[in-house]
Amino acid sequence: MWQAYLCPDTIKEAISVLNGSNGMARIIAGGTDLMLDIQRGRHVVEQLVDLGKIKELGRITEENGDIKIGANVTCTQIVNSKLIQEKAPALHQGARRLGSKQIRNIATVAGNIVRAQPAADTAVPLVALGAKVEVVSAGGSRIIDILDAYGKGFATSTIDSTSEIVTFITVPAHGAGEGSSYVRLDKRKALSLPILNIACKVVLTGETIKAASIAMGPVGPGPQRAFDAENRLSGRTISEENTRAAAQLVVNQCDPRNSLVRGSRHYRLAVIGTLAQRAITEAIACVKA
Repeated sequence: MWQAYLCPDTIKEAISVLNGSNGMARIIAGGTDLMLDIQRGRHVVEQLVDLGKIKELGRITEENGDIKIGANVTCTQIVNSKLIQEKAPALHQGARRLGSKQIRNIATVAGNIVRAQPAADTAVPLVALGAKVEVVSAGGSRIIDILDAYGKGFATSTIDSTSEIVTFITVPAHGAGEGSSYVRLDKRKALSLPILNIACKVVLTGETIKAASIAMGPVGPGPQRAFDAENRLSGRTISEENTRAAAQLVVNQCDPRNSLVRGSRHYRLAVIGTLAQRAITEAIACVKA
């Protein structure tokens, strides 16, 4: 069990604590997963470093065409944000589906990324939306593509919460001709992990799909991009034939495992094409709306 619970006033102070702890301090934001991990012995921690007093990390702002989300921003803030709803609808839809209201009131978007689960309800849409993550350590700061926050193993993160802090997530705000969607398959009437989830962003010029981005989970060690499907859509006219062909390419790229919680590999491969076609169609409809 931890010996100290610290609440620094600045990012610099938080980094100083981590740097002097020899790996025995860990960042806590919402803590909805971290506290369970500590109880189960997955982490040995002497100090918890709470970022809650650092005001700039609790804000959602728009700067130079990008949406900037602080590390303390909760999923409820995402759900309630008109900026997110209008200019990053897939993220808004994903946050609405995450857990219960009680969990959404505490869980943070940054924590959803650092936890590195392959089907996290905010991480999958962030991948489709082309998010960047700012990571700060004693050695300075760096900005990485969100996919680079995931390691090669299942649910592994490249961000070390004993020495690094995610400070901001940056998402390109939707402009004219851009739309996105998020589709989730889960058990009915249950607060459960998604069986499958897919997010899609499209850029349209008239009736032509100029560009597309598709992310999905859990069909690999982390959220996965469906690059073949994206290429199949790009430059094509909007049609059921093209969306169906792209959806089949999504299926071809998936590699889900058998899971007692999420369902069999066979079942998920059978339904993911339908989900992919729905996500693409709804992203297109988002533009036209």
